[in-house]
Amino acid sequence: MLVRIIGQPPLAATIYQLQKLRCGLCGQVFTAPAPAELTSEKYDASAGSMIGLLKYGSGLPFNRLEGLQGHLQTPLPASTQWDIVQAVAANLTPAFDELIRQAAQGEVLHNDDTTVKILELMGERGREEALAGADGESNDGDERRGLFTTGVVALRDGQQVALFFSGRRHAGENLAEVLKHRAAELPPPLQMCDALSRNLPGELQTVLGHCLAHARRNFVDVYDHFPEPCRYLLEALAVVYRNDAHAREHQLSPEARLAWHQQESRPAMDELHAWLTRQLHEKLVEPNSGLGGAIRYMLKHWDKLTLFLRQAGAPLDNNVCERALKKAILHRKNALFYKTQNGARVGDLFMSLIYTCQLNAVNPLEYLTQLQQHADQLVASPERWLPWNYRAALTSQPRPRTP
Repeated sequence: MLVRIIGQPPLAATIYQLQKLRCGLCGQVFTAPAPAELTSEKYDASAGSMIGLLKYGSGLPFNRLEGLQGHLQTPLPASTQWDIVQAVAANLTPAFDELIRQAAQGEVLHNDDTTVKILELMGERGREEALAGADGESNDGDERRGLFTTGVVALRDGQQVALFFSGRRHAGENLAEVLKHRAAELPPPLQMCDALSRNLPGELQTVLGHCLAHARRNFVDVYDHFPEPCRYLLEALAVVYRNDAHAREHQLSPEARLAWHQQESRPAMDELHAWLTRQLHEKLVEPNSGLGGAIRYMLKHWDKLTLFLRQAGAPLDNNVCERALKKAILHRKNALFYKTQNGARVGDLFMSLIYTCQLNAVNPLEYLTQLQQHADQLVASPERWLPWNYRAALTSQPRPRTP
């Protein structure tokens, strides 16, 4: 097999020049017929997919893509790029809504937050604060001012679904909105997050586990000041992660993985718990120091940090959601902000579809393009057009009739 790779602009254009001739007797103008593959739409479905993939999947802002396309003599203004992705998002909305329904049925749900800037909402906040100041009244009550991008990653039947939500709601509220679509006959799902109370979905019930990596990070942060005790904890947790890697390598079932951890990891964790308790009870560490704070955090949340020793399928940490949020962080670092809430909604939709494709080893460019080309079928049966089954839907499409 031979491979030859060529360079080309992210978006290429083909110019068709159709010859026109005028009749010298009657004055009628005759135009050459257009090629059969040329449609009336200027922008192919793949163009919208590529712009969305570059912007929301790879963090390339519209203005940078505008500059690149201009230098490559295929101009594409930033405003035009937005018009394209906004129109594409309208066609892709049924797929996004179906991802939310699929995630709600998940066996394990990870969630977490990162910050976001939405100028429209920030402007409203500024105007409200200015009015409150002019009236001499304080606006420090229960008024919510934070802006978040929530990442939710759901695992079900070997598939993973990634969802992003940007706005004033925090992770727990967004997870609650997702779980409202959960079938009533299903048991409460496993939830993995850090120990912040805002990650909890309110009154909706979950089997809660806390992130072991967050607890570990507290010790990593103070390692330079307390190397010996921190090394002891890190080595103890390394045993647990080696055992979990063994379970993945041998593709153990959730029940077999639980039995493996109970046999191999529980002794190390019991010994670690005794060591942590001894550090505080025997006053071997200052409780208000960085190390003391890390130990108190771990002891306070010990039951939820060790859920993997009691519940089949419980993950060790929330790293899968942390990796998902890097998509939003990359966009924030490069594009800095969303202008409006609608712009944030479009970004969330594209990020969710793109990252779900990547989690399931599906080509996002091809997937987004096929969704646009089969928009009517997507509206009729969105459950058949998910990243892991859309190819089956394509093969079942009737072949066009030969004229």
